[in-house]
Formats: sequence, structure tokens, C-alpha cells
Amino acid sequence: MNKLLSLALLLVVLGCKTPEARRPISSKSGSFINESIARNKALNTKEKEAIEALLKKNNYEYLTSESGFWYYYNTKIDSDTLRTPVFGDIVNYNYSVKNLNGNLIYSKSDISTQDYTMDQQELFTGLREGLKLMKTGETITFLFPSQKAYGYYGDNNKIGTNVPLICEVTVNSITKKQ
Repeated sequence: MNKLLSLALLLVVLGCKTPEARRPISSKSGSFINESIARNKALNTKEKEAIEALLKKNNYEYLTSESGFWYYYNTKIDSDTLRTPVFGDIVNYNYSVKNLNGNLIYSKSDISTQDYTMDQQELFTGLREGLKLMKTGETITFLFPSQKAYGYYGDNNKIGTNVPLICEVTVNSITKKQ
């Protein structure tokens, strides 16, 4: 009986093995990512060509920002006493939004006057970066590719998916952070 119990105990110990990790049923090939990259490159090329055609058509002296958009000054203030906003400053501004064909999407009266605390509130990337270039009293027209505007999602109202925008922005005042 003692041998039988020892044999059973030996079989139980040898019969147990450590758990093994389950292997995935399917493996990812990365094709979705590659297709997405190709689609975004094609979209960026198409938008860039449309914006460059608009730049050639207009007679304005466009500047290129480090952030990836274009702009020109409608009203430029050359003053050493005025400064551009920094983190925490409150910028009071008005703006209008058009598509690349010049069709008005939102007028200045549709949007009304805005107050924005620099880099502390939600604002689409292009406008946030554009306001950093402006002084009180200046008006600038910006050309934003869709990735600097509302991108893939749009604004869930009048601006659709992947729409490049023209925004005319006027800074009314810049209040220093407290």
C-alpha cells in the first residue's frame, strides 16, 4: 500500500507541468498601418498642391511657419512696445473661417469674440500656433492644412473631414498672465 501511494504521488508530481502561454490565433501583418501611411501621404500631397496653387494665384507675400502652415499680414504692427503672447496670457481675438475655394464657413459674427488662455485651453493646433505670432492690433490670414486645422474628425458641424482652412484672425488685446 505504501508503494502504491508513493507511485500515485510520483505520477501526480510528474504529471503536472508549468502553464504555457497561449499563442495568438492570428498575427498582425501591419498592412493596415502601411495603408494608412500611404493614404495620409497622398492626402498631404493633394492638400499641399492645392495650397501651393492658391499661393501662386494670390498676390500676397506668404510666410511659411515652422509649424507647417502659411500666413500673410493684412495688418502688421511694427512696435517694440507690443509683444506676442506667452504661456498663460489671455488673448482676445476674432476670426473667420473659409475653405480653400474662399467660401465662408464661419463669419466673425458667427464665432463672436474669443478669449483664449495661451496653451491652457483647447484650440485647434494651427490657430494656437498662429496666435503666438501675433501682436495686439494685427490681422493675419492663415492657410492651414487639415492636420493643423480640424483633421480627420472635422468640427462635427460645418467643417468636414480633412478640410484645409483659411482663417483671418485679428488680435484685439493681449493681457499678461497674473
